[in-house]
Amino acid sequence: MQKFQTNFYQIPPSKLSFEQAQQELNQLTIFLKKLDQAYYNKDMPLVDDATYDQLRQRFNSIEKNFPQFIRQDSASKTVGVKPTNGLKKSTHLIPMLSLDNIFKVEDFKEFIKRIQRYLGLTPKELKNLHFIAEPKIDGLSINLTYKHGKLIQASTRGDGTTGEDVTENIKTLRNLPLTLSDYFPDTIEIRGEVYISKQDFFSLNEEQEKNNKRLFANPRNAAAGSLRQLDPEITRSRPLSLFVYAQGYSDQPIADTHEHFLHHLQRWGFTVNPLFKVIQNAQEAEKFQQEIIYQRSALPYDIDGVVYKVNSIALQNRLGFIGRSPRWATAWKFPAEQVITRIEKIEIQVGRTGALTPVALLEPINVGGVIVTRATLHNEEEITRKDIREHDKVIVQRAGDVIPQILQVDPSSHSENRAQPFQFPTRCPICGSIAEKHQNEVVRRCTGGLTCKAQIEERIIHFCSKEAFNIKSMGKKTVLEFFYLKLIQQPADIFRLHNYHETILKRKGWGEPSLKNLLTAIDQHRKMPLDRFIYALGIRHIGIATAKILARHYSSYHNWKEQMLAARQIGSEERLNLESIEGIGPAIADEIAAFFTEKHNLITLHDLEKELTIQNVQYQQTGKLARKTVVFTGTLSNMTRSEAKNIAERLGAKVTGSISQKTDYVIEGHDGGSKARKARELGLICLNEQDWNKLVQSEET
Repeated sequence: MQKFQTNFYQIPPSKLSFEQAQQELNQLTIFLKKLDQAYYNKDMPLVDDATYDQLRQRFNSIEKNFPQFIRQDSASKTVGVKPTNGLKKSTHLIPMLSLDNIFKVEDFKEFIKRIQRYLGLTPKELKNLHFIAEPKIDGLSINLTYKHGKLIQASTRGDGTTGEDVTENIKTLRNLPLTLSDYFPDTIEIRGEVYISKQDFFSLNEEQEKNNKRLFANPRNAAAGSLRQLDPEITRSRPLSLFVYAQGYSDQPIADTHEHFLHHLQRWGFTVNPLFKVIQNAQEAEKFQQEIIYQRSALPYDIDGVVYKVNSIALQNRLGFIGRSPRWATAWKFPAEQVITRIEKIEIQVGRTGALTPVALLEPINVGGVIVTRATLHNEEEITRKDIREHDKVIVQRAGDVIPQILQVDPSSHSENRAQPFQFPTRCPICGSIAEKHQNEVVRRCTGGLTCKAQIEERIIHFCSKEAFNIKSMGKKTVLEFFYLKLIQQPADIFRLHNYHETILKRKGWGEPSLKNLLTAIDQHRKMPLDRFIYALGIRHIGIATAKILARHYSSYHNWKEQMLAARQIGSEERLNLESIEGIGPAIADEIAAFFTEKHNLITLHDLEKELTIQNVQYQQTGKLARKTVVFTGTLSNMTRSEAKNIAERLGAKVTGSISQKTDYVIEGHDGGSKARKARELGLICLNEQDWNKLVQSEET
């Protein structure tokens, strides 16, 4: 298993600054894709499972705290990777999604609360909510398709939509029924996990070693490598087993609960994990978790946690999915390790918006298969609270939503020979400007603005990044080279680099082909969608998701700019409209107004307008709700506000939080209050819940 250096921060996601959150999400996206490629397509994990789970949990936690930074290629929206080996490809009838992970009983309680909030369950209804707990087998996910009771296809998970066809290989498994007996649908997908037992794994590696062949890293990779063979006879020689646990597509209902579905699978001849259990609340889940941890080492197969699913199939269907995961299921993973290393130095980094971030440079240490050399300390308060000093030994943990995290200073460091407490600078280490900490903020920021080289550099790097203008030939190294040559001092300068053709060709590493490729890539990005342009500007708090909301609401660049200039005035109609957009609010509105107040930002925009064509938002939806503004007020009886909002947006509507003349529909639940009264005063279209449901049904049919 290879080792990687990581630059991921160690502080809780809720305490990250906006710049740190965005930077770490970018790093994690690249890192997770690399790990997925190795794991899914090569059966050669680069890190252990616990570390991978921790990285995923870290990623999800940051996105939860900073939804404005959710990228188009977010790891939370993808499952696995596209298959790349010589096997044929197969498309699942229903996508094979992944599970969100939890690590403690508080997480499970929050899982239940999210379900309660989404479904609007009363305390009495909540008591009737049951879950199925199943040990999570550490194997290769498989999708089995049966038509008229006969197995016609088997495929791996792949990227969740398309997997590898391993039909002939799967038929070699001894505990797989090739035909279904008794009642069965015409078409059904049955899902499970192919695995190798611990004892069989040891025997297989002994055989591999005897024949001078590559050893498998663990049972999961042995199972994956064995099933994904081009020759079924190799698969037949491997001791593979199968547990099934889920249903994909089915043209007929099978059961009303997941428990009944598992019993039905057993009647068909499948093997389900015998340790599954019905539980009702967090206390029972915690007890079951401890029981499984106690049994774990004695089990004949590897598990890495327990999966908890809502038992009711009807509630599963109502809850649906969000991103890459179902709302009705979660995986409670087992804990990871802690190690001790030493802080060699604490240095200060300056980000795009001037944030001063302390970073602990560590003696390299292997934590769960990953070499960790850096850990961000976030701010001076964090350093003071934990009394962290240079040369201290510290306890580092990679678990849960803090990866890697400096838990505390190792007690052995508390001696008279400790270094002096770290003195956080009050001036920017790059430009020397005063570094201020505003009220209610924990981050100290350089006041130099665009006179600070670090901020200008980071701003241009952000502008060229994948999520923004995606100019692939303009990576960080190239940006810095041109910046120090003074060829680029602001974003628009990128589009004028052709004026420096001869200067660039004189630089080491640049020739006609590479320069031509660069200039071609730049010209290809002179047309830019509005949402990516807004994101590229680097306005504080504006991530990909928030940029999309703004672009969708204002439709064109000139409309957005005109409205934002007017929104600088607190209390103006434009400012109130901006704040009322679902997902924006006063804090983000303040940052946008501040951006448009700065003269140098307006100069930057004007300069970019001369170089670019900023494309209007193209609406694909048709129907009565397409491009309509909808406001919900009062309490809905048949669904929660979140559920209703998701439906409205899916049908092309814009959901806002306040009433205005521009509102197209007001949906009244019970006790609509002042919004309902204002809507009538303005003569707006008001629909009760029954009328709203009829409108939705007519649009969805």
